[in-house]
Amino acid sequence: MEIERTNIQNFIAISDIISLLNMSSGFLSIICSINHNFELSAILMIIAIIFDSIDGWVARKANRDDSLGFGKNIDSLSDIISFGVAPAVFLYTSLNTASIPLQLIAILVSLLIVICGVLRLTRYNVIADHIKTSGFIGFPIPGISFIIATLYLSGLYNNYLALLLATIVSILMISNVKYPKFSNMPAIIISCILIVLIILPIPTTAYGINIPALILLLFCLYYLIINLIKK
Repeated sequence: MEIERTNIQNFIAISDIISLLNMSSGFLSIICSINHNFELSAILMIIAIIFDSIDGWVARKANRDDSLGFGKNIDSLSDIISFGVAPAVFLYTSLNTASIPLQLIAILVSLLIVICGVLRLTRYNVIADHIKTSGFIGFPIPGISFIIATLYLSGLYNNYLALLLATIVSILMISNVKYPKFSNMPAIIISCILIVLIILPIPTTAYGINIPALILLLFCLYYLIINLIKK
């Protein structure tokens, strides 16, 4: 490749801009966590998931030529920020006023999230062109952000439960458990409606529980557990 052809405009496509919006949402989520604005941080993680779910679709519709792997790499690098670092920072900062032993556990679990996220994405990039599968090998990495975000937004956030779920999900991300892609259209439509209800300032709380966030959390936990049992 000639040096003149390495200008960034020769690589970047519309789908990559969407991946960067995913990454930007994840970065802003990190900033919000540091400032202890956990509600906005959780919402930004969900917004990052929305961008991540459509960048591949846009690339396919635009017949993106990604023979050099630019799109695959920018997607993975964006994902590790939004679904690796962002939930890890969220988890740690939500616990940094707890007891010293619990803080140390939070650091280790947060590090586990990032390490397993990097391992999962690297494995995907290595095997993507060599293994034909219609689903995911290991729990999809956006799931860790989705579970932590909806757990917090539901109003049921508990330090010990968050640490336990984060540990289980991190390990399942690098497992060989096969998870199918989301193809149930009614469930997708319902999930989209629930996400909109979470993001928009619409009163959907009963007895201190955010109903849409709770339903989404249960959906994700069902997806996590049912496919683990099927294995």
